[in-house]
Amino acid sequence: MGSESLMSLHSTQPSFTASVEHRDAASPILLVCEHASNAFPDPWGGLGLTDAQRSDHIAWDPGALDLSRALSARLDATLVHAPVSRLIYDLNRGPDRPDAMAARSEVHDIPGNHALTPESRLHRTEALYLPFHNTLHGEIARRLALGRATVIVTIHSFTPVYHGQARAVEFGVIHDADDRLSRAIVADAQAKTDLGCALNEPYSAADGVTHTLRLHATPYGLLNAMLEIRNDLIATPEQVAVMADSLAPVLQRALLAVAEG
Repeated sequence: MGSESLMSLHSTQPSFTASVEHRDAASPILLVCEHASNAFPDPWGGLGLTDAQRSDHIAWDPGALDLSRALSARLDATLVHAPVSRLIYDLNRGPDRPDAMAARSEVHDIPGNHALTPESRLHRTEALYLPFHNTLHGEIARRLALGRATVIVTIHSFTPVYHGQARAVEFGVIHDADDRLSRAIVADAQAKTDLGCALNEPYSAADGVTHTLRLHATPYGLLNAMLEIRNDLIATPEQVAVMADSLAPVLQRALLAVAEG
């Protein structure tokens, strides 16, 4: 169940680009959801996983796309999101990273990712990684050419229990080289919401999770932050609405705080 066949690689060359919603939205915030989907399209199929595994958090970030859309509506912000499961290609990882096409996720083996050949990895990179990031970069470049202020905010969710350990944090904010917006978001969330909020939890840049920020925001000096919401808090439409109502003003106030220095 390892590599895709050479016939599959060369006879079908699918390209799955990012979806862009509300391109002409007014907000400087550009929302990005790299783990929006648990779709397993051909030629990769289900990677040897069960239906339950393909619905599990190992395959995507449950609730993240719903929250991204709710924030997009409340902020009047453009949203760019991914079309396929991160187990086929994790779009928040560079092609140099083994976990871009992980053979194991938490306690789960991923049979279809075992013993991938360099050709198979290249095929996925060309079909998934390059179209997504080219589309995202294109959106940023268009905004910059128009002289529009642009702030990159990526939206993720995390599981309440990881490797058997419960996570107390409810809302994590992660930064890469530029920590200004992340620190402002944490300060505002701690002061004005009931969320258990922490900086660089449950991950940090040291875990290699800030690839999108490093690739797209840092080179242009754009303000940026990565948001992580515990997925049991955004499991229903009602919960998503409550979370979006809480976080949208946090983001707006944090931007204002950074602008005021």
